Amino acid sequence: MLARCRAHSLILTSLLCLLATACATRTDIRQILSDPRTYDGKTVTVEGNVTKTFSLVFVKYFELNDGTGAIGVVSDKALPAEGQRLSVTGQIRQAFSVGDRNITVLLEKEPKPTQQ
Repeated sequence: MLARCRAHSLILTSLLCLLATACATRTDIRQILSDPRTYDGKTVTVEGNVTKTFSLVFVKYFELNDGTGAIGVVSDKALPAEGQRLSVTGQIRQAFSVGDRNITVLLEKEPKPTQQ
């Protein structure tokens, strides 16, 4: 019986560690926008609310705001609804610069709706 309790404790501890690791992989949008050169070309996961959507022929774009900042997401998937909460994984790209303003976007890999 004692061995069984220890096994259950070990499994529960392992699951909690995995959950903590998974949550730690999310990146604040503020961090990306404050240092886009460090993140350029890297794969990140961000989570936030969809605030704007835009579609033009082959380009699907939406803006995601996590409360620390907002970033544009370019996707080849169907656009989410405004107000929807999403977790998005993709690659950061500095699209272009105009004067002192850099436009940084996330090229989406796969959208994942999150529970509220």
